Amino acid sequence: MSRRGHGRFILTLAVILLIAGCTAKIPYKLLPDYRDRHVRLVAVMPVLAGKAADAMAAEMFRRKTVEGLYFKGYPRIPLNLIDGKLDSVYRNNPMSKNSIIPPRIPGELLGVDAALYVVLDECRTSFAPLFATTALSVKFELRSAKTGETLWQTQYSTKERNYALSRKGLEMESSQIFEPVIEGVINRVMETLPDGPDALK
Repeated sequence: MSRRGHGRFILTLAVILLIAGCTAKIPYKLLPDYRDRHVRLVAVMPVLAGKAADAMAAEMFRRKTVEGLYFKGYPRIPLNLIDGKLDSVYRNNPMSKNSIIPPRIPGELLGVDAALYVVLDECRTSFAPLFATTALSVKFELRSAKTGETLWQTQYSTKERNYALSRKGLEMESSQIFEPVIEGVINRVMETLPDGPDALK
């Protein structure tokens, strides 16, 4: 490599590293005394899906959120256990399935320290000639089961584009990246949540 070529290579590498280092962090809110709250057991509530998201995406997001919490050091609470306890609430008030149940209720029914609410505003794929765009927008809010206070809150949006020559190829490519996109969002979001008490040190 010539001296000039070597110089260009170093400059390009420096620019790439600078861009990578300046990647915007996800904005979030965290209660200053979060550590003093000793949050351990977290119930992941049913995901509320907006008009631009479907039930299947919401269910996958909920499962991935449970896994994300587990790897952050919060014990895994089975979703069927949560839903079984909440079933009586839904039976007595059918509208509650489309609204936020106060955190004191899962606190009383499950003995959890907090409830995590997830709102999936958008999760869809749009198609154009030669490419498809998967857009995802989600909000998280962790609330105390004792006081109802918001302990942690964040939101995240992303778009992933893939390419193919045919509509069928685009649909196949989009279906393959759907789950990894959700996992990527969960990983980014969980970076803003403090480790749980069972996290490996």
